[in-house]
Amino acid sequence: MEGTALTLGYSPCPNDTFIFDALVHGRVEVDGLRFEERLEDVETLNRLAADAALDVTKISYGAIPGLLRDYVLLRSGGALGRGCGPLVVARREMDADELSRARIAIPGRNTTANLLLRLFAPDAAQGVERVYSDIMPAVARGEFDAGLIIHESRFTYPRHGLVRVADLGAWWETTTGLPIPLGGILARRALGDHAIRAVEDGIRRSVEFAFAHPEASRPYVRAHAQEMDDAVTQQHIDLYVNRFSVDVEEEGARAVEALFARAREAGVTDAEVPSPFL
Repeated sequence: MEGTALTLGYSPCPNDTFIFDALVHGRVEVDGLRFEERLEDVETLNRLAADAALDVTKISYGAIPGLLRDYVLLRSGGALGRGCGPLVVARREMDADELSRARIAIPGRNTTANLLLRLFAPDAAQGVERVYSDIMPAVARGEFDAGLIIHESRFTYPRHGLVRVADLGAWWETTTGLPIPLGGILARRALGDHAIRAVEDGIRRSVEFAFAHPEASRPYVRAHAQEMDDAVTQQHIDLYVNRFSVDVEEEGARAVEALFARAREAGVTDAEVPSPFL
């Protein structure tokens, strides 16, 4: 395939492979551009973005405030929604006082999940970072008192003998009335406005293609899914890919702004964040 190659980072989770399948396999064309995918866990992507190592990348909303010098947020391809937030799980029920003293495994310091945990339980100790897929087994073995879980883990934690201590997405929705912004897509400002808008349009069309032809992405999704159960994989896609993945819309943009404002008020981020969109 000819054209200018852009590096594109996203996770191997079903929602991302579903969204980007058409884009990286040439089912939608993007104005003389092609994409070289790099699949990594979300915290690795956050760190790569901190080094401006990728042209386009999935990112945790919790990491965005520190990245806007080099990147701009796209309106398509992200994960926002309702009933889809991170969970705190443990081997037994745990009250707020116990949670504040708990040793908690987290999927990354800069993840949106960790930001929500800091807002929900500001007195809790700093978590210990683990790859997200390792958190539930580690909690089940007793290495941690609790774990902060994301992605398909919200469907499978009972299999590890764990119980839900807190639903941070439900807490966010109750306190703000807004959907929960989990992950967005950034593009390097150095690409220029024309290329950035072409990438944004290409991602939007890739999402629309995935919705219209769900069978086309199935082999790619299945090849990279951490959870190989087809039913869980489909649950994951149904929950995390929605109308906000096509475009964040006004409601999604307000949710993003609210997250940044609360982080600033809580002292988690230092400065006011300008509008992240192009």
